[in-house]
Amino acid sequence: MSSFPNESRAAEQTRVDHVETMIQQQLITTAQNLSKAQQERRKVEVNFSSNTRANYIETDDIIETNATLQQQKQLLAGATTNEDILTTKEKELHLLAGSPYFGRIDIQEDGEPDTLYIGMASLNDHDQNFWVYDWRSPIAAIYYNGTLGRVQYTTPVGPQTVELQRKRQFSIQAGKIKNMFDTNETIGDNILKSVLGQASSPQMHNIVATIQQAQNQIIRDVKTKVLIVQGAAGSGKTSTIMQRIAFLLYHSRRQVNADQMLLFSPNNLFSNYIAAVLPSLGEKNLRQVTLQAFLAQRLHGLQVQSLFERFEQEQTPTNPETQALRQFQESLEFVRQLEAFAKKADLTSAFQSLLFEGQVFFSAAEMIAIYQEFPTNLLTTDKLVRLKNTLIRRLQAFLQEEAHQDWVLTAIDDLSERQYAEIINTPKLRAADFNTQQQHLAQALVHQKYYPVYEAIYNNYFYNPYQLYKQFLQEVLYPQPQVWQAMITAYQLAMETHKISLAHATAVLYLQQLLTGTGRQQQIKQLFLDEMQDYSPLQLAYIQHSFPQAKLTLLGDLAQNLYQGSQDQSQLAVLEELFTARKTKVISLQQSYRSTAAITNFAKQLIPQGEQIQAFNRPGVLPTWWQTSSEQLAAWTLHCAQEAREKYETVAVITKTNAQVQELQKLWASQDKVSVLQENDHQIPTGIVLVPIYLAKGLEFDAVIGYAIQAPFYQSKSDQAILYTLATRALHDLQLISAPHKPRWAKELDQKTYQARIAQ
Repeated sequence: MSSFPNESRAAEQTRVDHVETMIQQQLITTAQNLSKAQQERRKVEVNFSSNTRANYIETDDIIETNATLQQQKQLLAGATTNEDILTTKEKELHLLAGSPYFGRIDIQEDGEPDTLYIGMASLNDHDQNFWVYDWRSPIAAIYYNGTLGRVQYTTPVGPQTVELQRKRQFSIQAGKIKNMFDTNETIGDNILKSVLGQASSPQMHNIVATIQQAQNQIIRDVKTKVLIVQGAAGSGKTSTIMQRIAFLLYHSRRQVNADQMLLFSPNNLFSNYIAAVLPSLGEKNLRQVTLQAFLAQRLHGLQVQSLFERFEQEQTPTNPETQALRQFQESLEFVRQLEAFAKKADLTSAFQSLLFEGQVFFSAAEMIAIYQEFPTNLLTTDKLVRLKNTLIRRLQAFLQEEAHQDWVLTAIDDLSERQYAEIINTPKLRAADFNTQQQHLAQALVHQKYYPVYEAIYNNYFYNPYQLYKQFLQEVLYPQPQVWQAMITAYQLAMETHKISLAHATAVLYLQQLLTGTGRQQQIKQLFLDEMQDYSPLQLAYIQHSFPQAKLTLLGDLAQNLYQGSQDQSQLAVLEELFTARKTKVISLQQSYRSTAAITNFAKQLIPQGEQIQAFNRPGVLPTWWQTSSEQLAAWTLHCAQEAREKYETVAVITKTNAQVQELQKLWASQDKVSVLQENDHQIPTGIVLVPIYLAKGLEFDAVIGYAIQAPFYQSKSDQAILYTLATRALHDLQLISAPHKPRWAKELDQKTYQARIAQ
């Protein structure tokens, strides 16, 4: 790492000053041009609106009007595009203002030296000379990946090799260089320590200036069909994926836009927490959805269990048979049985009559008779398609006859002039004779009346998916039939109250989708799934099937598994088997950046293979593990939180269950500086917050107080994963409180990694 003479720093500051002036000048020009573009677009819109009210009666007028409208559409599209380009340019200039770049690379290519500066967006002058390169540009990869010497980077025309002679890092604020140094590292520790040592913020920030080499490989991967990122807590998984989204929007902007991307988020609070990242990079936010919401949208009239409800349910002690049942019900073996059933299922028991205006239009018996005429060797999906086609043909035949009924002639006579013109709506029809027009009107009216029947056939309303799913459950091979039958009974009882578990909801929809193909979203090109360890093989199989055109990016930490039936440390192989038909890559992130080294070294003891996690060398105090009496537990927790609040912006009291949050909320009702973090909050408030562990996942706080770390809340080995998740929410300070005793397995922890203290 190099220090600089004053003249070198002065020269760099002179360049910053010049770039800042250029940015301000371009902001003024762009704002003026944008205002003109907006005026032009509004003018075109007014002309377009007036032309849509033109004469549609005379044939010549129609031809002329259509030509004018087409011209106006082209003008409007051009004006809108110009406005969009200028709006994007203005956003990029605002991103650069004050901190125009954070890196510099000096390279030599084909004997020619060049100096490039890397920032949040590109900046060029009127002669198209680049003063700043976008961090997502191909050549910027050198800054993140390369050490001094010969390095290679990927371009649209293939790999290019250059000599990297210097890498310089900057910290620029308000147009002034605060820090700068040369380094041979990918990103120097000084910059990282400065960033990581800051207080937590209400929303996640981008990490463009501190992207590490392994993270950069994830961000710039454009070939892998299924990218699986297994990362330790605090390794920057979510931040990396947000930068990956921004990179893909830049790299593949001609093939994909934000509307063709979807992120599965663990909860709404987390969605709000990360919502500022993409706009801070100058990109539009992509759509986000939780698993529960995704399922509920497709199961109208049913209350779908949430992940939080599932976690609370699983805190109730259960016998080994029930635990094994839950795991099997979402396992890869269950998925394979479901997929096999979909190929050979007999739908006849699930058929239900289609009604129209309270009367049977197609009876279940009629459908069964049609279905049983099909060859027995046909797949169920093929039989279903043939049945639908047969029903539609019979509907069409009925409509042909119905068009001659008296009610149709009466309805034609009752049409207003406007209604008539809406049906006779093409030049060919307007020029047709009276009988042809009457026939067209009759067909239009009967089609309009009986459209609900067609819609019911198209949407497969002629069979009951829940009845078919029950039939599948009764055919499942399970080693304990009595336990399985009890589960089926529980499913039926829940359905009577319009409730359904996550496992059953997923299986019902997957079976229906396998049979009908409905619900598959072809328009999504990139799918991102956070906290993958919370998803079972069944849920992942359904999601993959729902988005057939999408490349998948899955990220998570298998050590933070809070839910029975989801992934564990041995199941990366299960994920690879699940996606075996697609190109899959697994990348592991073992460097943990969030917490101090002391907190990370304590936390990694709590999980299998924790020794693989590498703590970033950021100093801090050892975690404190308090012991107090049951009577003083709540009071001492509040005392610790208040002391921490004197030093830190955000202090989280993390409980295992929501019931504990409610309990503390009542006990601390007089404390107006304590708030409860809710799922739909838009950001993390400053001060002391109460939050259950399942809502704290993915978040970070300056200080964390772990509440009631004792039996019966923390006693099994699986509870260690929960404590690991809790501990790794802390940036700077971690305190655990037990009353009266720690869990038995705490004896296995290295006592040098924490301070054991008795509350006074």
